[in-house]
Amino acid sequence: MDCPRCKSMKLRLQELEERVNHLRVSRRVLINLLEKVEREKSQLKERLEKENRRLLRTNVRYAHSLWQKNRRIRELEMKLVENQNNPG
Repeated sequence: MDCPRCKSMKLRLQELEERVNHLRVSRRVLINLLEKVEREKSQLKERLEKENRRLLRTNVRYAHSLWQKNRRIRELEMKLVENQNNPG
């Protein structure tokens, strides 16, 4: 009793259902990829922020060391000038 048009419509319906299933799978794959990229981005951001904090601490220590050395150089220069002005 199936008319040719009914068969054609059933076949078309099956094709469309398959496409919908494929699209669902594709959507899931894309969502999973997006979540993975977001996790990786977040991890990279955290790693870079941690590295930035480490570099800032290192820079502060280096700047303090330079400041101390410059201070010591000024002290020694002043002593040298004093010794040159007051020999013996």
